[in-house]
Amino acid sequence: MTELATLARPYAEAAFKRAKETGNAGKWAEALQFLALIVQDADMAEIVNNPRISKEKIQQLLLDICQDQVDAEVVNLLKLLIQNGKLKLLPKISALYEEYKAQDEGYVNVDLYSAYALTKAEQNKYVAMLEKQLMKKVNAVVSIDKSLIGGILAKAGDKVIDGSISGQLHQLAKRL
Repeated sequence: MTELATLARPYAEAAFKRAKETGNAGKWAEALQFLALIVQDADMAEIVNNPRISKEKIQQLLLDICQDQVDAEVVNLLKLLIQNGKLKLLPKISALYEEYKAQDEGYVNVDLYSAYALTKAEQNKYVAMLEKQLMKKVNAVVSIDKSLIGGILAKAGDKVIDGSISGQLHQLAKRL
């Protein structure tokens, strides 16, 4: 996983830099998410990873799928990834791009996991606590993970805040 991040980082940085220069950060984010979804599709992955299908045919197929969804600069990135055999990096490039965009705009995306469905009030309480701790505006995506038993687990980039019962049990087991 870290290898993919290492390979994807230069592409994401270049895309973000170009998006900032042209003032199209939102359009680039949408286009990269769209392309990431395409290459993650099981049928498309089968085609893209088939060594008997030429890069030119893959390029034409993807360009036909994209048509008016992406602009010329994103198409250039797509062509570069195809020629370098790096299409599998698109989901990671998109994720890294989102991190750069969030950092630039002064917020952080947080994946918040709970053992049960949170009420709006609980969600707001946790978001406020995270904003205070991270010192940034927080965009939280809440998911349910029954394995936590209770409490919450927050993931903001590479930072993990574990306030779950299962996490506390793991820590206790380590100390014993």
